[in-house]
Amino acid sequence: MTGGEAVVETLIANDVEVVTGLIGSSTLEILDGLYNNADKVRYIGCRHESNGMIMMDAYARYTGKNGVFLSGQAGPGVSNTVTAMAQAKAAFSPVVNLAGAIASDHKGKDAFQEIDQVSLMQAVSKKVFEVRDVETIPHVLNEAMQTALTPRSGPVHVDMPRDVLGQTCDFEKASKFETIANPIADEDNLRKAVNLLSEAKKPVILVGAGIKNYGTIAAESVLKLAELLNAPCTMSPGHGDSLPYGHPLNAGSAGPRGSGIGTQLLKEADVILVLGSRLGFNTTFYSYDNLNEDASIIQCEIDQNSIGRYFTVEVGIHADAKTVADQLFNLLGDHKAKKEVEVWADQFKDNKKNYLKQRDAEADMSSVPIMPSGLFKELRNVLPNDSVVTLDAGTMCLQLTDALHYHQPKSLFSPLDFGLVGFSYPAGLGIKLAAPERTVVSFHGDGGASMILPELSTAVENNINTVCVVMNNGTWGAEAAYQKDFFEGRYIGAHITTPEFDKAAEIYGCKGIKVEKATEIGDAIQAAIDAECPTVIDVQCSPDALYSFRQDSFKHKIKK
Repeated sequence: MTGGEAVVETLIANDVEVVTGLIGSSTLEILDGLYNNADKVRYIGCRHESNGMIMMDAYARYTGKNGVFLSGQAGPGVSNTVTAMAQAKAAFSPVVNLAGAIASDHKGKDAFQEIDQVSLMQAVSKKVFEVRDVETIPHVLNEAMQTALTPRSGPVHVDMPRDVLGQTCDFEKASKFETIANPIADEDNLRKAVNLLSEAKKPVILVGAGIKNYGTIAAESVLKLAELLNAPCTMSPGHGDSLPYGHPLNAGSAGPRGSGIGTQLLKEADVILVLGSRLGFNTTFYSYDNLNEDASIIQCEIDQNSIGRYFTVEVGIHADAKTVADQLFNLLGDHKAKKEVEVWADQFKDNKKNYLKQRDAEADMSSVPIMPSGLFKELRNVLPNDSVVTLDAGTMCLQLTDALHYHQPKSLFSPLDFGLVGFSYPAGLGIKLAAPERTVVSFHGDGGASMILPELSTAVENNINTVCVVMNNGTWGAEAAYQKDFFEGRYIGAHITTPEFDKAAEIYGCKGIKVEKATEIGDAIQAAIDAECPTVIDVQCSPDALYSFRQDSFKHKIKK
């Protein structure tokens, strides 16, 4: 078979069910192999490589499997994936970028569409692979997929010259790569952690992607441990779905995207158990302003280099967080929480109850254009419990991070640390491919929505029926907020003109809905869910609802 056909056979052997891509002549042998195996691997053609890669980023995060993208054309087809690869790397997402390259004997001759793709992708990949001989294709692909999924996971790039893909070879039967086992926790460190937790008076559990990625079974392990310790739980931003909203010990997200309750717990805690989080930028700003410097930190991480990287830890545990939560629960045995812990937990529950009550009471339901507080309150009431929410970067979406209720793990997906605008809608398409039975709602500002309009064709063409909610306020909201708060309202480049997104959606073959009052969003969401096609809801939001998340960046401009 050809090298291109060998690529497809290797994907099938590794249980790959979906490939997204953008057609290009550099990889037609792979596409031909996919044509012959359309009953085994579904191919989804996107309209821009970055969006197709984002689809696979979200697909991989949801399924825990490799997301496979085909960069069909050498040169610009590959360079168009760089931003989305950087996004996937920041999210530790196991995407495999199968990239066509110019012919081997054309390299170094300034050939048509020539660029050093191997060097280009180094900075945005966990590892870069280069295929030089056709017979090595199965081995290289298996190693690439294994590397992408091996903790800490991340995107890999596979460079394949077009002549190599076209060559024929007698290949052995394709096989599946071997999974590498997770590290096992050191027993002495587990005992040290148990001693600290047993003596704690104000314990807090901070949960990250290392719990979320395991889904419901990991959430159950954490909550069982939290109930034994009577310890409130907060979550790193973007992973507020790690634990179900309704649990009384759930404090929501920490960091500036949260309500403040989670961060306050971290500021007051005497013992902080970190399960599957790096204590990274969006949670802490790398500052003791956001957690108690005197607290004893127990950090469990799958990546050895992340333990104690940003904050001194009392105990570091190199293992997967779900297993460690179970081990700690078993070692604690018949532990009884101290009286001080009861007071601590009761105070937290009162603070949470008061916050939620006040949040609903202060929601602005009447303003036109719509204020975020009113929109968010209505969304909390109308979104189905099985919804998966994808968020874009930008101030409106950042406010949504902790404003919605997530009833089960793997219900929230955001750009995380790379902050890519234009992430949400293609991510929602990827989630819907992974979980067609769930309601998928993607939120955008009008700026980000302008970037993804062509992918409405992808959704229509492939019957990927998600809901896109555009919070349309005519601004690049985050930057407008900074110009308002720190540059005396000297606006430049912050205000934009966009089409009526509901009407634009209809041109693409979607259902379009306009919402001008907060009370209309419920009917709009239900109509979108009932529609048998992709739907876009244009929500007219106030341009005055600006919020500066990154005030730390402008300390030099804050007047004393």
